[in-house]
Parts: sequence; structure tokens; C-alpha cells
Amino acid sequence: MAFNGPVRIEAGALGEVAPYLKEQGYRQVALAADEITYKVAGERLEQEIERARIGVRTTRIEPDRQGDVIADEASLVQLILALRQEAAEAVVAVGSGTLHDIARFSAYAVGIPFVSVPTAPSVDGFNSVGAPLILRGEKKTIGAIGPSAIFADLDILTQAPDAMIAAGFGDMLGKYTSLFDWTFGSLAGGEPFSHEVYERTERALLSCVAHSEEIGRRTPQGVETLMRALVESGFAMLQFGQSHPASGAEHHLSHYWEMELLRLGRKQVLHGAKVGIACAIVSDLYHKLAEEEPALFPEEHRAALTRAISRIPGGEEIRRLLKLAGGPTAPEELGISQELLERSLREAHRIRPNRHTLLKTYNESH
Repeated sequence: MAFNGPVRIEAGALGEVAPYLKEQGYRQVALAADEITYKVAGERLEQEIERARIGVRTTRIEPDRQGDVIADEASLVQLILALRQEAAEAVVAVGSGTLHDIARFSAYAVGIPFVSVPTAPSVDGFNSVGAPLILRGEKKTIGAIGPSAIFADLDILTQAPDAMIAAGFGDMLGKYTSLFDWTFGSLAGGEPFSHEVYERTERALLSCVAHSEEIGRRTPQGVETLMRALVESGFAMLQFGQSHPASGAEHHLSHYWEMELLRLGRKQVLHGAKVGIACAIVSDLYHKLAEEEPALFPEEHRAALTRAISRIPGGEEIRRLLKLAGGPTAPEELGISQELLERSLREAHRIRPNRHTLLKTYNESH
């Protein structure tokens, strides 16, 4: 899948949105934001679009009973109805991952493009075509559309909440185990694979690890490195056409926890915070399996897969990096009980039954 639109990751990028919309010839656009992101960037953007003599209406997505904005049926219907009523020709997503998922699917549903304006470097899904949605309480990724342009303003991103920056770093660390699971799925399960996309994702991951101290200090260089890595990971998924490079067992655990918190009516936890902690847990498990259960690996690929596991840092090192970036390091910090953790390790692979992860192989063999 090709991406031909502009990508601006620089200070002042917000000021380039209205001229871009004007250049595209739009007469009426919609902004999708929440109460916080409207104050952070939406209100100013709304004024700049009006000054460019383009009609603009903002839809502030309403939170659920726990105070969370989530990508569920209620949020989708709210935005889709607004886009139809306003005859919007494009929608601008002003926010982090959840708002992008709501805007991406809604734009797809009404047949218009969307523009990405991230307000925090918190996830790698800004330029994804897949929209992870909560439908009837279940997490499902639905094919939709990617943005036509990305405007990531470093002046805004460096002011993002510390927890959201740490979450973006956690989402990137998750590539350690997702890249292994992709390798495993290719060799043990015949899944499609691309060395070029693997290396592209790995470079983005390692750039974050190399700048982990700066990301932890929230320096402009650290935040820019993180944002560029997140966007690059998204482009790698676009290039491959599926999420294999960036989503393995660590994401399945994260999605399982998210659905359980929703079922219990509890507040949500940042996606990247869950992914980072899950990555450390999966790393510990995979290193243990490489030592104790070699039969899980096909004999003809056992040496290669054992080498691949040896390249995953141990759980303690991943937790050290998470702490360096100012993020949580243990499930209990997220309100994940030992019982839920153990159950998710047994059952989370069922969320994506078509994915051939080592966690799935382990569970199905026991």
C-alpha cells in the first residue's frame, strides 16, 4: 500500500494543516477531538481552518461511564452521524491512538479521507489502515483507511503527558517480541514474511532504544526520535499490508487485558503501557521455552529460532528500559491481577487465532 501524502514531524507542523486542506480544495471539513485534545490543539486548528475560509465543525467524542474515550459503537455512531450531517469532505483526527481509530473507521464508512494530527507520541498506529475497535465488548481490528497526510507538531508532542510518551516507548519495545513471533510464524507456520520490512521495523525499534535516556528526559530530540520511530513502524505495516511486524503475543495479552477491564467496568490503561509490560513477560516466557521445551520449535528451524530468541533482551532489561522512559514495569501497576495475567497467558492467543505465535504453539501443545 502506497502513501503519497506529506509527513511533517517538526516544530510548528500544526500551522501547515490549514494550508494543506486549502490546497486539496476542501470546502467543509470536520475535526474529531476529545475535551483534552481540543484544548491542546483542536481549538487553535479550528481557528486556523476558519481563517483559511474553509467550513469546519468539531465533534468532541464523548467519554464512556468510566470517563474514557474508547473506539466503540457509540463513538463511531457519534462521529459518522456528524460527518454525514455536516457533509464533511475530510475529517482531521486531533488526538492519540483511540481518536485516530474512531476517525479512520468513520472516514472509511462515509467514504472520505482523513488527516492525522497526533497530540502525543503514544502509539504506532497513526498511519495504519487497521482500526482496532471494541465491538460488543470484543477487540476486533477492522480494515479501514490510512491518513492522507500526517502533521506531528513537536511543540505539542514534547508537552504530552509523561505517561503517554512512556506508552509510545512501550509500544516500540513490543517490537522485540512481535518481530520474533513474525519470524516464528514464518518458519513454523508458513506465514508471509519480508526481510525488508523486518529490518525497517527493527531499525525503528533500535533507534528508540539508543535514545531511551533522552526519551526518558523528554528532550526534543528524544521525543522526535520516538515519533519518527512510531510513524516508521506504521509505514512498515503499510508496506507489508498486515500488522505482523509490530504485533505479536505481547499485543494479544494487551488486548485481552483491555477487554477484561471493559467487561469489569474499570478505567482503561494506555495501550503502550500494557504492551511494554506484556513484552517483558513474553520475553521471560520465550527464553524459558527455548531452554526447556526445544520440541516446540520445528527441528529444521530450531537453531535459527533459538538464535532469534537470544536477540530478545531478557525481561529484566526490558523492564529497565521501561523504567528509564518513566513507564510502569509490572502488571500490578496497571491493576492486572495475577489471576488475570495467568489466564491471559493461557487464552490471549485466541484473540488472533490466525496468528502463528510461539505463545499459541505453546498453549496448543499443553
